[in-house]
Amino acid sequence: MPKALFIIAKQGFRDEELFDTKQILDTAGIETVVASTEAGEAQGSKGGIAKIDIEVKDARIEDYDILILIGGPGATGLADYSEVIDIVKKANELQKKIAAICISPYVLARAGVLTGKKATTFPGEPALSEFTKQGVIHIEDSVVQDGRFITANGPSSAKDFGQKIVENL
Repeated sequence: MPKALFIIAKQGFRDEELFDTKQILDTAGIETVVASTEAGEAQGSKGGIAKIDIEVKDARIEDYDILILIGGPGATGLADYSEVIDIVKKANELQKKIAAICISPYVLARAGVLTGKKATTFPGEPALSEFTKQGVIHIEDSVVQDGRFITANGPSSAKDFGQKIVENL
Protein backbone atom coordinates (compact mmCIF):
# COMPACT_ATOMS: atom_id res chain seq x y z
CA MET A 1 0.00 0.00 0.00
CA PRO A 2 1.42 3.43 -0.93
CA LYS A 3 2.15 5.89 1.88
CA ALA A 4 1.78 9.66 1.77
CA LEU A 5 3.37 12.15 4.16
CA PHE A 6 1.47 15.42 4.55
CA ILE A 7 3.23 18.47 6.00
CA ILE A 8 0.98 21.17 7.43
CA ALA A 9 1.47 24.36 9.40
CA LYS A 10 0.73 23.99 13.13
CA GLN A 11 -1.42 27.13 12.87
CA GLY A 12 -3.26 28.22 9.72
CA PHE A 13 -3.24 25.28 7.32
CA ARG A 14 -6.09 25.44 4.80
CA ASP A 15 -8.77 23.00 5.99
CA GLU A 16 -10.15 21.85 2.62
CA GLU A 17 -6.69 21.31 1.18
CA LEU A 18 -5.83 18.85 3.94
CA PHE A 19 -9.19 17.24 4.65
CA ASP A 20 -10.47 16.88 1.04
CA THR A 21 -7.11 15.66 -0.29
CA LYS A 22 -6.60 13.26 2.63
CA GLN A 23 -10.12 11.83 2.26
CA ILE A 24 -9.52 11.09 -1.43
CA LEU A 25 -6.22 9.33 -0.63
CA ASP A 26 -7.73 7.41 2.32
CA THR A 27 -10.65 6.28 0.12
CA ALA A 28 -8.16 5.06 -2.51
CA GLY A 29 -6.42 2.91 0.13
CA ILE A 30 -3.34 5.11 0.46
CA GLU A 31 -1.93 5.30 3.97
CA THR A 32 -1.69 8.93 5.10
CA VAL A 33 0.45 10.43 7.85
CA VAL A 34 0.20 14.09 8.95
CA ALA A 35 3.37 15.87 10.05
CA SER A 36 4.06 19.35 11.37
CA THR A 37 6.85 21.25 13.09
CA GLU A 38 5.45 20.41 16.55
CA ALA A 39 3.47 17.51 18.05
CA GLY A 40 -0.16 17.72 19.15
CA GLU A 41 -2.95 19.21 17.11
CA ALA A 42 -2.91 21.73 14.29
CA GLN A 43 -5.55 24.40 13.77
CA GLY A 44 -6.83 25.15 10.29
CA SER A 45 -7.57 28.66 9.06
CA LYS A 46 -11.29 27.75 8.97
CA GLY A 47 -11.23 26.25 12.47
CA GLY A 48 -10.68 22.58 11.66
CA ILE A 49 -8.45 20.53 13.93
CA ALA A 50 -5.98 17.95 12.60
CA LYS A 51 -4.10 15.42 14.70
CA ILE A 52 -0.38 15.58 14.05
CA ASP A 53 0.89 12.01 13.72
CA ILE A 54 4.60 12.82 13.65
CA GLU A 55 6.94 15.79 13.89
CA VAL A 56 8.74 16.61 10.63
CA LYS A 57 12.12 16.15 12.35
CA ASP A 58 11.19 12.53 13.16
CA ALA A 59 9.79 11.62 9.72
CA ARG A 60 11.87 9.42 7.42
CA ILE A 61 10.99 10.30 3.82
CA GLU A 62 12.42 6.92 2.79
CA ASP A 63 9.26 5.36 4.31
CA TYR A 64 6.88 7.29 2.00
CA ASP A 65 5.98 7.30 -1.68
CA ILE A 66 4.99 10.97 -1.84
CA LEU A 67 5.53 14.18 0.13
CA ILE A 68 2.52 16.55 0.14
CA LEU A 69 2.66 20.14 1.40
CA ILE A 70 -0.64 21.81 2.31
CA GLY A 71 -1.20 25.56 1.95
CA GLY A 72 -3.00 28.18 3.99
CA PRO A 73 -1.89 31.37 5.71
CA GLY A 74 0.58 29.49 7.93
CA ALA A 75 2.23 27.56 5.09
CA THR A 76 4.84 30.12 4.02
CA GLY A 77 6.35 29.90 7.51
CA LEU A 78 7.20 26.24 6.86
CA ALA A 79 10.06 27.47 4.64
CA ASP A 80 11.69 28.93 7.77
CA TYR A 81 12.13 25.48 9.34
CA SER A 82 15.34 23.73 8.28
CA GLU A 83 13.77 20.32 8.90
CA VAL A 84 11.02 21.09 6.36
CA ILE A 85 13.49 22.31 3.72
CA ASP A 86 15.72 19.30 4.46
CA ILE A 87 12.93 16.75 3.98
CA VAL A 88 11.87 18.42 0.71
CA LYS A 89 15.47 18.28 -0.56
CA LYS A 90 15.87 14.65 0.60
CA ALA A 91 12.60 13.65 -1.11
CA ASN A 92 13.90 15.22 -4.30
CA GLU A 93 17.29 13.48 -4.02
CA LEU A 94 15.49 10.15 -3.59
CA GLN A 95 13.34 10.87 -6.68
CA LYS A 96 10.13 10.77 -4.59
CA LYS A 97 6.92 12.28 -5.87
CA ILE A 98 6.37 15.74 -4.38
CA ALA A 99 3.07 17.65 -4.30
CA ALA A 100 2.12 21.09 -3.00
CA ILE A 101 -1.08 23.12 -3.04
CA CYS A 102 -2.02 26.80 -2.67
CA ILE A 103 0.88 28.90 -1.36
CA SER A 104 2.99 25.86 -0.35
CA PRO A 105 4.74 25.51 -3.76
CA TYR A 106 6.62 28.54 -2.40
CA VAL A 107 8.28 26.14 0.09
CA LEU A 108 9.33 23.85 -2.76
CA ALA A 109 10.75 26.83 -4.66
CA ARG A 110 12.65 28.00 -1.56
CA ALA A 111 14.11 24.50 -1.25
CA GLY A 112 15.35 24.80 -4.84
CA VAL A 113 13.56 21.71 -6.16
CA LEU A 114 11.28 23.43 -8.72
CA THR A 115 13.96 25.22 -10.75
CA GLY A 116 13.17 24.75 -14.45
CA LYS A 117 9.89 22.97 -13.64
CA LYS A 118 6.34 23.94 -14.56
CA ALA A 119 4.24 24.64 -11.47
CA THR A 120 1.24 26.57 -10.25
CA THR A 121 0.64 28.36 -6.97
CA PHE A 122 -1.84 30.63 -5.24
CA PRO A 123 -1.28 33.82 -7.25
CA GLY A 124 0.26 35.94 -4.53
CA GLU A 125 3.42 36.82 -2.70
CA PRO A 126 5.89 35.59 -1.67
CA ALA A 127 5.31 32.65 -4.07
CA LEU A 128 5.37 34.57 -7.36
CA SER A 129 8.60 36.40 -6.51
CA GLU A 130 10.24 33.17 -5.34
CA PHE A 131 9.14 31.39 -8.53
CA THR A 132 10.85 34.13 -10.57
CA LYS A 133 13.97 34.09 -8.39
CA GLN A 134 14.29 30.28 -8.60
CA GLY A 135 13.50 29.95 -12.32
CA VAL A 136 10.18 28.13 -11.86
CA ILE A 137 7.90 28.21 -14.91
CA HIS A 138 4.61 29.56 -13.53
CA ILE A 139 1.56 28.06 -15.21
CA GLU A 140 -1.79 29.65 -14.33
CA ASP A 141 -3.84 26.48 -14.05
CA SER A 142 -5.66 24.71 -11.22
CA VAL A 143 -3.43 21.60 -11.18
CA VAL A 144 -0.07 21.25 -12.93
CA GLN A 145 2.11 18.15 -13.16
CA ASP A 146 5.71 18.21 -14.32
CA GLY A 147 7.28 14.79 -13.93
CA ARG A 148 7.28 13.83 -10.24
CA PHE A 149 5.94 17.25 -9.17
CA ILE A 150 2.24 18.02 -8.73
CA THR A 151 1.11 21.52 -7.78
CA ALA A 152 -2.32 23.08 -7.34
CA ASN A 153 -3.40 26.70 -6.91
CA GLY A 154 -5.75 26.64 -3.93
CA PRO A 155 -8.67 25.20 -1.98
CA SER A 156 -11.04 25.00 -4.96
CA SER A 157 -8.52 22.63 -6.60
CA ALA A 158 -8.14 20.31 -3.58
CA LYS A 159 -10.29 17.47 -4.95
CA ASP A 160 -8.59 17.55 -8.38
CA PHE A 161 -5.22 17.71 -6.59
CA GLY A 162 -6.14 14.62 -4.56
CA GLN A 163 -7.27 12.74 -7.68
CA LYS A 164 -4.03 13.62 -9.51
CA ILE A 165 -2.02 12.29 -6.56
CA VAL A 166 -4.02 9.03 -6.56
CA GLU A 167 -3.42 8.65 -10.34
CA ASN A 168 0.32 8.96 -9.68
CA LEU A 169 0.41 6.39 -6.91
